[in-house]
Amino acid sequence: MSSEISEVTLSKSVTESDYFNEDLAPTNLSERTWGTGNIAALWVGMAVCVPTYTLGGVLTSYFGLSVMEALFTILLANIVVLIPLTLNAFPGTKFGIPFPVVLRSSFGVVGSNIPCLIRGFVACGWFGIQTMFGGLAIHLFLSSVSDGWAQLGGMGEVIGFFAFGALNVFIVIKGSESIKWLETLAAPLLLIVGAGLIWWASDKVSVTEVLATPASRPEDAGFFSYFFAGLTAMVGFWATLSLNIPDFSRYAKSQKAQVTGQIIGLPLTMFMFAALGVLLTSASVTLVGETVSDPVTLIGHIDSPFFVAIAMLLIIVATLSTNTAANVVSPTNDFQNIAPKYINHTRGVLLTGLVGVLLMSWELLKKAGIIESDVSVESLYSNWLLGYSSLLGPIAGIMIVDYFLIRKQELDVAALYTSSAAYPKVNWAGFVAFLIPVGITLLAITADVFTWFYNYGWFTGSISGAIIYYFAAGKLVNTVNTNVGELAKAS
Repeated sequence: MSSEISEVTLSKSVTESDYFNEDLAPTNLSERTWGTGNIAALWVGMAVCVPTYTLGGVLTSYFGLSVMEALFTILLANIVVLIPLTLNAFPGTKFGIPFPVVLRSSFGVVGSNIPCLIRGFVACGWFGIQTMFGGLAIHLFLSSVSDGWAQLGGMGEVIGFFAFGALNVFIVIKGSESIKWLETLAAPLLLIVGAGLIWWASDKVSVTEVLATPASRPEDAGFFSYFFAGLTAMVGFWATLSLNIPDFSRYAKSQKAQVTGQIIGLPLTMFMFAALGVLLTSASVTLVGETVSDPVTLIGHIDSPFFVAIAMLLIIVATLSTNTAANVVSPTNDFQNIAPKYINHTRGVLLTGLVGVLLMSWELLKKAGIIESDVSVESLYSNWLLGYSSLLGPIAGIMIVDYFLIRKQELDVAALYTSSAAYPKVNWAGFVAFLIPVGITLLAITADVFTWFYNYGWFTGSISGAIIYYFAAGKLVNTVNTNVGELAKAS
């Protein structure tokens, strides 16, 4: 059956190719140790993070939804995003290949670098933001146990940033087993803590009143336009992982393990932690006298050094489990894809850390008191990264159509590490299917036309990219197969 797991043996000529290195090579059966529980733990570890905590507030404040509508939207969005997540995980699980190698089928062996780098730089931006939160947690933890450290102020946050970043780099350099160990350890702890915080907040704010909070949109405004805009944004939250999920599914024991693990681990965790964010944000007025939507800052306001210290340790674990898996693994593989013979796993991790630091350099200089800037981490999070992620929809659609409809779940893995007729250096069908939706999106942003295409960007991009690729690539692949068959007959 096409869905069975395959172990691929590559010849010496393939392993000596310029497009191959050991870190991008197919995993063998002995390396596929991730069961259903490990995949579920991976998603629990990634979903429990500061941005997830703020999603309910984003939907109620910026998308005009009520609290109940917002929580329903988050749950539905994460059920929807399971479709590209599980489907794009299939080739990784079957052949043991990472995201950049899967992408070579639809964009070409060399052409794959462009969508890889688009995905990689988004991850580096998220790495910088999450490292900033982790660094703040380290600073607040040390401030709770040392008055001398507390006096460092912004410089303490900068030191915490680099310390937290170095910890991320260390864990990922240690390899997939290190990440699996961290996620498996963190998942049950984070679920218990989340449940405990919901119980703790329940007597400080009326859950019934919070859930009954009305929508902030105009009374005469229709529900569905606000709902679908919010749904698109929430699906876009994991648009990045829906692409590079093969980076993890290549270690899964079976297709059943990756599908079941993702179903168990993602939707309910996102829903629960977003609900926690809504409750604690509402309770923050009672706790600290003002509305605080960031859990790190909220906990830092509490006048109990012991509680702050414990809470910050948990925030550090939560952010570490998210950052290592979601924001370091993918760019590490993406950077290797540029020059596999020169960039190995360790160098890819270090490059990821460097780019993440450079993207956050303005914020670090601001915290150190060297420059002044009105630009905040929150604006980077809400404006640039979420908008940028909406451009990833076409890539997801192209990948799914290529594997399931064009290639019919069969890949010539050896050829993916060379340049051949089946997988040329550049697959123009992939770029046509990618650039047309992206062009329409940019037109909608700049010229204020086809605004619906941008407003529902992930859906419109993925669907249009998939349709265009199906017709463009189907014709191209048929032409290649015909030519190869004619050459075989002639010989």
